[in-house]
Amino acid sequence: MKTTAEEAREKSHKETVKVLQKILEKNYDAEKGYTKAMKGATTPTLKAFLKQQAAQRSRFANTIDNRLRQLNEKPKEGGSTAGTMHRAWIDIKSSLTGNDDEAVLKEVIRGEKASVEEYQDVLKKHKFVPEITQELQTQLEDIQATLNEVTHIEDLKS
Repeated sequence: MKTTAEEAREKSHKETVKVLQKILEKNYDAEKGYTKAMKGATTPTLKAFLKQQAAQRSRFANTIDNRLRQLNEKPKEGGSTAGTMHRAWIDIKSSLTGNDDEAVLKEVIRGEKASVEEYQDVLKKHKFVPEITQELQTQLEDIQATLNEVTHIEDLKS
């Protein structure tokens, strides 16, 4: 029979894994989204920026993947169904409106706002070991910096 402390640790472990798996999936989605947006961008500067962001999200995913493995868990290997459906919607929307940098930037901003909200929510609602909290906080700060940068780029285009 498990002690109360053992049950609490097990529950905490399961919750941590569940949350990290969800964030891992979202980072896979973001990486794929940035790669898709890069293909739709028309200017070399924007293409380079989007490529850099895809690489950043890949690094985020690798960090979370490693953390899950340290927890003796098997990380998810791909993005979410919702992410796949969103990219399909973007394909349809792009075919109707034409790919332009402003539309790409608007989608990037929308996606980054959603990521910021998700990370903030996770950090507020869940208690992690300090190392995981710090990793997620650092990723959140990087996403916020990206959001600020892409919002500035969009303001310059308007």
